[in-house]
Amino acid sequence: MMKVKNIIISQPEPSAGSPYTDIINRFNVNIRFFPFFRVEPVDIRDFRAQHISISEHTAIVFSAKSAIDSFFKMCEVTRFTVPETMKYFCTTESIANYLQKYIVYRKRKIFPCKGNTASIIEAIGTKHKDEKFLLTVTDAAKPELVRMFTKAKLNFHVGVFCRTVNSDLSSIDPNIFQMMVFYSPSDIKSLFEQKPDFVQNDILIATFGPATAKAAKAAGLKIEIEAPTPEYPSIAQALLSYLDK
Repeated sequence: MMKVKNIIISQPEPSAGSPYTDIINRFNVNIRFFPFFRVEPVDIRDFRAQHISISEHTAIVFSAKSAIDSFFKMCEVTRFTVPETMKYFCTTESIANYLQKYIVYRKRKIFPCKGNTASIIEAIGTKHKDEKFLLTVTDAAKPELVRMFTKAKLNFHVGVFCRTVNSDLSSIDPNIFQMMVFYSPSDIKSLFEQKPDFVQNDILIATFGPATAKAAKAAGLKIEIEAPTPEYPSIAQALLSYLDK
């Protein structure tokens, strides 16, 4: 196994006490945290061009905290007060908890799911199948989400509330790193759009999530580390094990 000294992770730098601190200290590696993209709310003009009326919906589906921020910002801009009867279906418990930033959690109907589309459909079940759902997405609808809502014959609309914007990678030289860690397909997109001549060569690639792995493989990258797995539910755990070999 090649010696890994420099790693770049396409995420914001975590607060003190992150699991990466242990990796840095144990293996004497340098880790640079640098987001390859950022998420911005769409402006009011782009939202209105979608011809979506939030008030016509009785349930909202969130798959990211950024979508929650963008949704409530749009409600504020359009002066729409979200009724207390609104139901919220969130892909993870962490995303569901984030709703507390905007609403009184205990007074609302919130349904945290298990991190995948199938668990959202399961949470809806027969009890909530007659709701009018608004799927909040970034840039474009997630094909699997739309496919499964269509297959379940649910009444839904897709609303683009935020968009991804490439971070400036001009200060990044991929060739100084022995490993690159990607968390989103947008990371891959940003890399190849800004560095079209990038060649992997001996650089090790780690990915988090099946969509990121798929995007990496589609771009011709060979993946060394994939997470999550039952054994390694996080990149940090997978990386710790890899470097310990």
